[in-house]
Amino acid sequence: MDDNEFRQLLKRFGLSWSGYRKVRRGVKKRLYRHMHQLGCRNVQAYFWALDESKETRQACERLMTVSISRFFRDRQLWQYLEKEILPSIIRKQRKRMRVWSAGCALGEEVYSFKILWHTIVGCKGPQPELEMVATDMNPDYLRMARAGIYPPSSLKEVPERWQDLYFKRKQGQGYSVVDHLKKGIVWQVGNALSDAPGMDFQVIFLRNSLLTYYLEAIKAPAFQNVITSLAQNGFLIIGAHEKIPVAARGLLTSRGHPCVFQKKAP
Repeated sequence: MDDNEFRQLLKRFGLSWSGYRKVRRGVKKRLYRHMHQLGCRNVQAYFWALDESKETRQACERLMTVSISRFFRDRQLWQYLEKEILPSIIRKQRKRMRVWSAGCALGEEVYSFKILWHTIVGCKGPQPELEMVATDMNPDYLRMARAGIYPPSSLKEVPERWQDLYFKRKQGQGYSVVDHLKKGIVWQVGNALSDAPGMDFQVIFLRNSLLTYYLEAIKAPAFQNVITSLAQNGFLIIGAHEKIPVAARGLLTSRGHPCVFQKKAP
């Protein structure tokens, strides 16, 4: 599959060449294996197979998901969450705090938040109950996220004190997150293009997924649906190289970090 053919495939799914340009080599290798499994001798035969079978199309779409991440990616963002955002939410004494990680991939972002939450609530009195939902369209990613086993390279930004507290060394398998971090997380197959897994989330992570990989005509209305599921005064967090759609409404840019936005009260 050459780049021109890959662009044609992206167009079929409403995906952006700019989002995939740097990661296309690995994606194309997965697609080639899929073509071989289906017995497709060329890309046109593959396109025909995608048009003929919903299951084949869904399998292709899953193969195009990208899972590049690590714990506490963009350390300054996590420091801002720890020092400003989470304490401000906790001070409001909510009975519960709802968090959604959209496009959670292998789960590093989800467990990073759980570590931060345990660190903060462990220093204070009674705290809100944490409800965390993690969605991804790739069930294989969710299976690995539930297992919570990661290579040493994923932990390079985790402070040493947290490595000792929240990870266990597994011989020959890297590191495993401790069992209590896995509790209270709802892992669901889902796509930010479709309905959100609920409403009134105080924090939504939408990093390096919808805003990176989809064309404007698709991501703009989907993005607004995400904002609808955000609670009033709730916080949206996007990736370091992403921008919110021009037509997006109802968000205020945070002064503390360029990737953090707050939903305006009516």
